[in-house]
Amino acid sequence: MTTMTPEPGSVTGGVDTHLETHVAAALDHLGGVLGTKSFSATGRGYRQLLGWLRSFGPLHKVGVEGTGSYGSALARHLREHDVTVIEVLRPNRQTRRRRGKTDVIDAIAAARAVLSGEATGTPKTHDGPVESLRLLKVITRSATKSRTQAINQMHNIVATAPDELRAKLRGHKARELVEVCAAFRVRTDDDTLPAITRLVLRELAHTVQHLDTQLAAAKVRLRRITTAVAPDLTAAHGVGPETAASILVSAGDNSGRLAKESAFAALGGVNPVPASSGKTTRHRLNRGGDRDLNSALWRITIVRLATDPATRAYLERRVSEGKSKTETIRCIKRYLAREIYSVLPDRAAA
Repeated sequence: MTTMTPEPGSVTGGVDTHLETHVAAALDHLGGVLGTKSFSATGRGYRQLLGWLRSFGPLHKVGVEGTGSYGSALARHLREHDVTVIEVLRPNRQTRRRRGKTDVIDAIAAARAVLSGEATGTPKTHDGPVESLRLLKVITRSATKSRTQAINQMHNIVATAPDELRAKLRGHKARELVEVCAAFRVRTDDDTLPAITRLVLRELAHTVQHLDTQLAAAKVRLRRITTAVAPDLTAAHGVGPETAASILVSAGDNSGRLAKESAFAALGGVNPVPASSGKTTRHRLNRGGDRDLNSALWRITIVRLATDPATRAYLERRVSEGKSKTETIRCIKRYLAREIYSVLPDRAAA
């Protein structure tokens, strides 16, 4: 991505964000520090921060750390006032060991990353239906984890339950075990071991049933929102509502920020990374990127290998040429990134 050189007299900002306070730094067009100051992480603090940065001159860009967490509200406020916001990653450990670590140092480093062109990424806007999907994914992920934990606890309790109860419940599958235990009746004055065991199993079964209801409601909304936001994506072979939601959340409400399909592939960690040296020319596996997006592309690949003859034929051809199955799956994921990128909302509209 190309960067616009700041004009003489312009100001570049950098912000290190935290839960209660944000520390800002203002730099001139040559990288000299004009000032640093701390502001509260409130609406009033955001207005004061923007006014302070503009007091030094025309504002070029502002680099913000944590645009997906503590800096989300600040980034939204800056965009609403026509300020170009750049997403800045925290300095790596080598840089921090060399320069030290304070909020002021991090704020100055954020501004200099923007000035040097090291930081160029446009942050997600977090203000549309895709943000709603992200929140629904929080619920589904939490409910799924809690449901699995509760069912595992039920199986463990059955394994150590009194003989009569263990004989009655042993061998039941999860769904059957939940239905049986949910129907247990226990007297409030019965504190014997069999009664308490039935009581605990019943409460865990009710927890599972509640989580099932929660998951079903969340999945209905996931399907409705993903279909409305990205109909071309949900219509793609192997892309279900939850997979589509993962892809959209990774891309953001403003998926147009990903200017090229190679940027989308890099975001998902499916682009081969150059690892050449001297006379050796090679690439290595990218172990970075958004792992949720990488996982979504992997799920689509596995579904297509099982149901799509063309994908299966490609796998067989590459394996016959000497590629391993794992290497071929990586190739398929890279091709998928290109296909999925073309049906993202912003791309489909274009």
